Amino acid sequence: MTTGTKIVPLVSSGTAGPLGVMHLPRLWSKLTLHCAGVLAEGYDSIGPGFDSLTLNDLGLNKDEVMQFIKTQKPTYPQFEEWVLQKKGGHIDPAVVKKHNEAILGYNHSGETAQNMRSAMGVKRNDVSDAVTLNTLDDLHELYKSVVAG
Repeated sequence: MTTGTKIVPLVSSGTAGPLGVMHLPRLWSKLTLHCAGVLAEGYDSIGPGFDSLTLNDLGLNKDEVMQFIKTQKPTYPQFEEWVLQKKGGHIDPAVVKKHNEAILGYNHSGETAQNMRSAMGVKRNDVSDAVTLNTLDDLHELYKSVVAG
């Protein structure tokens, strides 16, 4: 059942589920919202950044993942089990570690970070990591849609 109300995905890219893969819960949440027709405007179901990085690092096919979410409507634990099954029951911990380091280590360009901070009213100029800025952006979008909307 969906309400038709557009929903901002609030799961941070820094979040991991039992498999330990950062961003995978956010990717699932965005795809679940997209397939239900309620992903907030301006959000890609599978974007070129962390979404594509996560799929590529795990060796998952974008279309196959989308089809699974659309047809099976899995819970997050069911999605992780499917990912694990696709990987033959095992994901190399070194792959997970390298992926998570890439997620946590990515900083937006100076201009992008400045534009994001300015749009959200963040006064600290030292905040440039993508996980933090993207999370703040999600919270700002939620604020605009619910409070300022």
